[in-house]
Amino acid sequence: MKLTSHGAAGGVTGSKHLLEVNGKRILLDCGMFQGRRKEAKELNHKFPFDPKSIDVVVLSHAHIDHSGSLPRLVKLGYDGPIFTTFATRDFCNYMLLDSAYIQEREAEYINKKKLKKGEPMVEPEYTQEDVIEALHQFHGIGYKRAYHIAPGVKVTLYEAGHILGSAVVYLEIDDEEDGQHKTILFSGDLGRRGLPILKNPYQVEKADYYITECTYGNRFHEAITDVDNKVADIVNRTVQKGGKLIIPAFSLGRTQEIVYTLHHLFAKNRIPHDLPIIVDSPLSGNVTEVFKAHVMDFDEEARNEFLRNQENPFGFGRLHYTRNVEESKALNNSRVPMIIISASGMCEHGRILHHLRNNLDDPKNGVLIVGYMAQHTLGRKLVEGQKEVNIFGEPHQVRAEINIIDAFSAHADRSDLLDYAVKIKGLKKVFLVHGEEEQALSFKESLAENGITNVEIPQPQQTFTL
Repeated sequence: MKLTSHGAAGGVTGSKHLLEVNGKRILLDCGMFQGRRKEAKELNHKFPFDPKSIDVVVLSHAHIDHSGSLPRLVKLGYDGPIFTTFATRDFCNYMLLDSAYIQEREAEYINKKKLKKGEPMVEPEYTQEDVIEALHQFHGIGYKRAYHIAPGVKVTLYEAGHILGSAVVYLEIDDEEDGQHKTILFSGDLGRRGLPILKNPYQVEKADYYITECTYGNRFHEAITDVDNKVADIVNRTVQKGGKLIIPAFSLGRTQEIVYTLHHLFAKNRIPHDLPIIVDSPLSGNVTEVFKAHVMDFDEEARNEFLRNQENPFGFGRLHYTRNVEESKALNNSRVPMIIISASGMCEHGRILHHLRNNLDDPKNGVLIVGYMAQHTLGRKLVEGQKEVNIFGEPHQVRAEINIIDAFSAHADRSDLLDYAVKIKGLKKVFLVHGEEEQALSFKESLAENGITNVEIPQPQQTFTL
């Protein structure tokens, strides 16, 4: 049995882990790379394996860095099943179509320029039609239900607590090559305990091999209990200056958590009651509808609040979801204080770029960073405090107040990751993926200090025999 990491190895995007067992090839996740555009485009364009050779795909959750290359995998010949949770399947309906739409529009924009120069045209990695073909291959399965997915291989999905529908993947394998029974646990993206809306991660108690993310392997998050105070302070400070607060947030997960927090602050009269809240992302509106359809996956508090509240916490009265470009553009002409929540979360694509371009140079405005920003992204440059950034190829001065709250992070931090790992009995080897080198090395030291010494940090395309 062999394991090869073809993505999220030495980095935090493009999750792809290939398991070869009993003559079959099982792919865990199939995500897009994000970061430097030229490099990401090259990595997303060509797979380091033949898509036709893959027999089964298991998807941990719907974030694009885990699911975003599935349509291209299908486009290039993969015709097998894609197993995932019901919520993830429904989220992917919107997430992948939106990804294709963005690629199509970007290719259209670039080709207009290339046509004038007489240069060769470009194509998107996949189209909306390719997405529709891929969606036909999705198979929704319930949590805590074992399914045979290949000869001698069963999969069970457990709650990961990262986003709605996220799963840790547990594989039980009868290895025909050596006659042994083996178990593999893949964390996907592991969540935190006590996050709003989400259930806590399910603790798997025994596994031979553990493939775990380590995005925050060297850091501790701020306490989630203090989030309300910090958000209220930032909102009120921006409103007093007469500015706009721009919040980059992924359409799936983070947007709903921010909206949920603002709902509570309004209910407690902690922020101005007449302050407009704009979610400027059609995708966010669609994703929120999926949330409403999967109330059974909420934690008890959020589920009870949703069921008893006619004005639900994802669509309360003052909240407005934009649906067209005209509404989005009109926000730039408004001079009244407001909160604008927009995608993408790392500030690399989408409408957030227009809001940053129009608002970064005004000291009255604020930007609230609420999620992880990968290396080389615009979001990382704002976090690092750069005073000038390029947007659409043009330099822009950063005069707006940049605020950072990492307590919203849906990724386990060092203590969460360590606590989860040490409770797994029988570990023979741990693989650290989905983390930059500094985070992975630091977390490896933490594991060693707690008695887990057989730890590997896979490099891209590196193969291990299990």
